[in-house]
Amino acid sequence: MVQAHKQAVHVVGGGLAGSEASWQLAWRGVPVVLHEMRPTQGTEVHKTDGLAELVCSNSFRSDDRETNAVGLLHEEMRRLGSLIMRAADAHQVPAGGALAVDREGFSAAVTAALASHPLIELRREEVALPPEDWDSVIVATGPLTSPALAGAIRSLNGEDALAFFDAIAPIVHRDSIDMSVAWFQSRYDKAGPGGTGADYINCPMNREQYEAFVAALNAGEKISFHEFEAATPYFDGCLPIELMAECGPETLRHGPMKPVGLTNEHNPQEKAYAVVQLRQDNKLGTLYNMVGFQTKLRHGEQVRIFRTIPGLERAEFARLGGLHRNTFLNSPKLLDATLRLKASPRLRFAGQITGCEGYVESSAVGLMAGRFAAAERNGDEIAAPPPTTAHGALLAHITGGHIESIEPGPRSFQPMNVNFGLFPPLVQMPTKKPDGSRLRGTEKTVAKKQALSARALADLDQWIGGTRIAAE
Repeated sequence: MVQAHKQAVHVVGGGLAGSEASWQLAWRGVPVVLHEMRPTQGTEVHKTDGLAELVCSNSFRSDDRETNAVGLLHEEMRRLGSLIMRAADAHQVPAGGALAVDREGFSAAVTAALASHPLIELRREEVALPPEDWDSVIVATGPLTSPALAGAIRSLNGEDALAFFDAIAPIVHRDSIDMSVAWFQSRYDKAGPGGTGADYINCPMNREQYEAFVAALNAGEKISFHEFEAATPYFDGCLPIELMAECGPETLRHGPMKPVGLTNEHNPQEKAYAVVQLRQDNKLGTLYNMVGFQTKLRHGEQVRIFRTIPGLERAEFARLGGLHRNTFLNSPKLLDATLRLKASPRLRFAGQITGCEGYVESSAVGLMAGRFAAAERNGDEIAAPPPTTAHGALLAHITGGHIESIEPGPRSFQPMNVNFGLFPPLVQMPTKKPDGSRLRGTEKTVAKKQALSARALADLDQWIGGTRIAAE
């Protein structure tokens, strides 16, 4: 039963995350004021004043819930009553195994659902610093947060500027690295904070391999910038690797690929000419990032060129590198386990500003923020989704799954799409097919993903059973 005296939760931003958060709140009987600055204040990329406008692709990516992490996230969101998924399914267009939508129909459906809900008030206005009497606020302003609000966020958390060219290094699934070629070792066996002296995976190159690699970097096809990004500086300490390569053929082996202080355990007598290092990226130890390999190479070029590195010939990438103007928080440091800003707990954050990538991931974080805020307002216990689910794995990455750098340097937390590398490992890996024969080759990878997905949905259903609130 809706209680008319409840104070509204304010949601700032009418994109995917803000729309989903508003729906989840209203669905649980909590009044919402949804603030969207368009059309009063436009952005460089939005074309309409519709809520949940898709500004880039119209694809929600794979809809395969058994072997693809984003497809699993789709299914979890459907089971959790997602407005975004309901509208996407209703406005689907042919796209093979992917879920693609008619972008105008999709946005119109989301806008109509929110505008017609009796507990949701839509205000077309820009919000800089939320007033103090707003005791519960969800900030879901995305990667193009207005300068006024970005400034207010900076003043609260003391972090450096939020908007910059964010050059992102690729992240590799640990189990796809050939450890018969690579080895664990820190440079000079130095153990940094929390380290052991064997904290990096090292991939050696001889001179011929290195020179071919540098030539490939220089010749590789790069991305171009949007006009509005042209004046945004690179984030300090994250210069793209191909720009370093352009400075001279020896630059990289005196920078991120320097071979000093390392001994190849597979061939101790042979000195490597250059070494590519990978550093553990999550607490589970399932993901490793390529140190110093921030890049603006096109994705296909990255896969082709980086798989020429010894030990990475069969590398599977949880995330490829990129370069774009972005606005996001150092969430593991700044947010608590329910997405509240530690410095000002009345503020929650949702969507890309928290450090996730992609339409679906942004919507899912909005869904969780809405559920958390609703539970708080209703006086219910806040129950986080199990870490074995896609939602739980994504939340864990944002709020605490990342590890700090072993060595001093700029912050290393980076936005990421959902992927199976964020999930806790299986207690027991599948080894046999249903007919009893042994799994071989890629069959093992497929079976592992199927097992992770089956576990996720089973755990999600159990979680829903203990937290479900019927729609009004």
